Amino acid sequence: MTVDVWEAMGTVVSLRIPDTLEHSRGPAVEGVTRVIDSLEREYSLYMDDSPISQLARGEVTLESMSADFRDTYSRAIEWRNDTGGAFTPHRGDGVIDLSGIVKADAIAAGAVVLRAHGITHFSLNFGGDIIVAGDARTWPIAIGHPTDTLGIVATVELNSTWCAIATSGTGDRGEHIWRSVTSGPRIVGATVVSDDIVASDVWATAIISGGHDAATSASQHGHAVLYVDEKLAIHANPLMRDLISEDTVPLLASV
Repeated sequence: MTVDVWEAMGTVVSLRIPDTLEHSRGPAVEGVTRVIDSLEREYSLYMDDSPISQLARGEVTLESMSADFRDTYSRAIEWRNDTGGAFTPHRGDGVIDLSGIVKADAIAAGAVVLRAHGITHFSLNFGGDIIVAGDARTWPIAIGHPTDTLGIVATVELNSTWCAIATSGTGDRGEHIWRSVTSGPRIVGATVVSDDIVASDVWATAIISGGHDAATSASQHGHAVLYVDEKLAIHANPLMRDLISEDTVPLLASV
């Protein structure tokens, strides 16, 4: 299996494609790189000349942004409503920050590009959020421990149905997620598996923000959920338990 690795949006992208598809790999990788770069140039608050940075400085209005930008913002608002406010596209200072949805959009767009090049068997990892494709096998994915950089909470087996996994937490970047719930044990790491990388990514963030109630809501939406609280207790719902490899089953509490 050939692996391509590059940097984007302040993190690392890795793409695994079977060697049997080598003839399509070059154009496919170029296409994935291009679509990710396009999204970064529009939505990165770290780029002074990006449209979203201009919006943050008040140089342009939301109404004057592109249709795609306004659609992305609208979808983020819908996710805010669906998660009971646990996920939000607004920073504490009121600045619109769409990074919570754009990275997942980039992964989803990359998958579309790969399939357009005839590549239906792949693993696309963008900063630890992953989408896989291919009916012939399962993909073992390790869930890292939120407080131990070398530790693993569990390994899940992704497949053509449960194909999208996202993890959010405080381990790498500290307390960077606004918490809508401040009572009860804080959640320091959350992983969600579904068939939609955007849903997985949004709900993983929402669980860090919204705590146990958000985890319960994600479960009710039919997603596989695992989270670690500040006491390092590991919680998982039945759907996640079914995906966890038997040889890495931790001591789990129920969601």
